[in-house]
Amino acid sequence: MDDYEIIRLYWDRNDQAIYATAEKYGGYCKSIARNILNNEEDAEECVNDTYMNAWNAMPAHWPKQLATFLGKITRNLSFNKYKRNHAEKRGGGELALALDELGDCVSGASDVEHIIDQKELVKTINLFVSSLSAEKRNIFARRYWYVDSVSEIAKDYGMLPGSVSKILERTRKQLKVYLTERGFEL
Repeated sequence: MDDYEIIRLYWDRNDQAIYATAEKYGGYCKSIARNILNNEEDAEECVNDTYMNAWNAMPAHWPKQLATFLGKITRNLSFNKYKRNHAEKRGGGELALALDELGDCVSGASDVEHIIDQKELVKTINLFVSSLSAEKRNIFARRYWYVDSVSEIAKDYGMLPGSVSKILERTRKQLKVYLTERGFEL
């Protein structure tokens, strides 16, 4: 079933939308949740919540790309679950590592959310990422959007983990310079 037909099922309030979504995008969503949460049961819960959130969002919103729409919902739910699960201590999974890696680029004063307009920051980061070569952009997105491990990315690109780490390190440094040059306090 194509995306238009699935979205139409949501708009028609037909519960077959959930089954069609699970069949076509269940693995994709579960992969995102599993990478963030490192827990099969929590990942499954987030995927099920994704379907419910999609069900509730669809009558008011027609997504341009269903995969991206579902991926974003899954990712946000997974991050929220991760935060709840690790409220008192940092976990040792890929999310903690990925967030630590990006910390120098986008963290700052404790009141940074009040100082920086988040929409402008997101727009600026998107411009930076779109300026990267396709390979660097994909590696960056896989690490910091999908929270894939460095070794998993290296395997998929036929590279050594050290090479992927170096690409990510250089890209983070470039991002930091890019943001600083545009007036973001880091």
